Amino acid sequence: MEAAKRKRNPAEYEDDEYDTFKQPPPPSSATANGGIDLSLLEALEKSQQNPVEVLDIKTVKKLVLAFERRLKENIAARLKYPDQPEKFADSEVELHEEIEKLKILAGGPEFYPELVNLGTIASITSLLNHENTDIAIDVVGLLQDLTDEDVLEDNDEPAQILVDSLVENNSLELLVQLLGKMSDSDPDESAAIYSILATVENFIEVKPSVAELVCERTKLMKWLLTRIKVREFDGNKQYASEILAILLQSSTVNQKRLGQLNGVDALLQAVAMYKSKDPKTPDEEEMVENLFDALCCLLMPLENKEKFVKSEGVELMIIIMNQKKMCYGSAIRALDFAMTNYPPACERFVDVMGLKTAFPAFMGKLPLSKKNKKRYKEELEERLVSLVASLFGGILRGSRRDRLLSKFVENECEKIDRLMELYMRYSNRVKLESERFDQLELDDLEMDEDEKYNRKLEAGLYTLQLIAVILGHLWTSEHPRIRARIDLLLKQQKLTKQDVKDILQEYHDNIGDLEGPEEKERGQSKIQRFISSF
Repeated sequence: MEAAKRKRNPAEYEDDEYDTFKQPPPPSSATANGGIDLSLLEALEKSQQNPVEVLDIKTVKKLVLAFERRLKENIAARLKYPDQPEKFADSEVELHEEIEKLKILAGGPEFYPELVNLGTIASITSLLNHENTDIAIDVVGLLQDLTDEDVLEDNDEPAQILVDSLVENNSLELLVQLLGKMSDSDPDESAAIYSILATVENFIEVKPSVAELVCERTKLMKWLLTRIKVREFDGNKQYASEILAILLQSSTVNQKRLGQLNGVDALLQAVAMYKSKDPKTPDEEEMVENLFDALCCLLMPLENKEKFVKSEGVELMIIIMNQKKMCYGSAIRALDFAMTNYPPACERFVDVMGLKTAFPAFMGKLPLSKKNKKRYKEELEERLVSLVASLFGGILRGSRRDRLLSKFVENECEKIDRLMELYMRYSNRVKLESERFDQLELDDLEMDEDEKYNRKLEAGLYTLQLIAVILGHLWTSEHPRIRARIDLLLKQQKLTKQDVKDILQEYHDNIGDLEGPEEKERGQSKIQRFISSF
């Protein structure tokens, strides 16, 4: 029986380029007669005798009725002849054909509410548990087609009704159970794995709360973790990494749940395969980026940062940076997430010689690669500024603090020179954005203060604020050489300490309370100390 229709696995295209250059086949007897393909004419004649039905309510009911009848017949045949497959084989073929016919409904999402009202969803989802895996795979293909993003465009309400009904009828549990029965060694089942993942992604696209529901009700996370640990690369491993990143990107609940499943260690093992080698293809490269996206999301909750440090994640990221392969920038990003508001990660970073690795990058000595274009370099710069700000925020005293400050004194304070170079660049960007606001207001296009502030953040204000925070840490160290250098550079740029204070004040006034009122107050009092010290 044919496998379910699905998004085509990128790996399947690998042989296509060779097929392009094959010699065309010799003309068949059908085309030899004056170049006319008689078989095509025959097919056209048959299609005209059986015209495609117009999709309307009547057609929907007709399709559903035919499907329900074939399903009933199949159940009856299986119950009557449980040990004689040849007795129910025909009913299975007929059921397969009716499932295929239901795919026409993807052409009319506006009829989905009628499909739900007719009670058909329960019958469809029950077949995900059918004893014949081919039938279950057929249903996966049907669900993938019905929930496809292109099909559901501008049909939000019918899509919601369909997905709500599918979820109510345990489709998530049944899909993930089926996933556990599939094997990548069988081509049809491998294709079905891809289709199941695509269907879950479609559900999340329509109803984002499915991301938490599917993890709460099923063992999908466990399956995904097992799949990404497989050493060999293939399209399903790539898709598993993508689904994992989607599940984690906006759900603290899922981030914590995966942490409890030893997810930090599993993701570190998965990215460790690329510490000293680069991915071989663009698809494999995308998978590695998905793995790092998932890791960074996972490092949002405090308890996962702790697991990252215990699993020697800091050391692994530094090794990856030192190897200077494709994952270099991703390792910096992971370290930034791990060290933000988590002093133990900052302390470990200093203890394992992280300063020696990070500061050459901070100075602009980035490894060359195809990807090192302007925006990529800027993204790394912004991450490194954030990382240095986290180090200052996490290491407040002792020999580690002295080692951090000494970096800004060595080589005639070159790190402070670099900091001021970045300060000027980002300051100019923010000024340009502010001038655009003024022009918009002259053109009678008003913007509220929140919108202006967000636009400035996008232009680089947040990085500018972090640079000002680092300058605040340096200034409050009361180190005479550091203060003298900052004073000199401000004068050279025709700036004053008031300019830095203004940036710090705007940062102070916009510190949010997402971490709670106490954390907000603590953050504001720290910035106020910097403002007062200048």
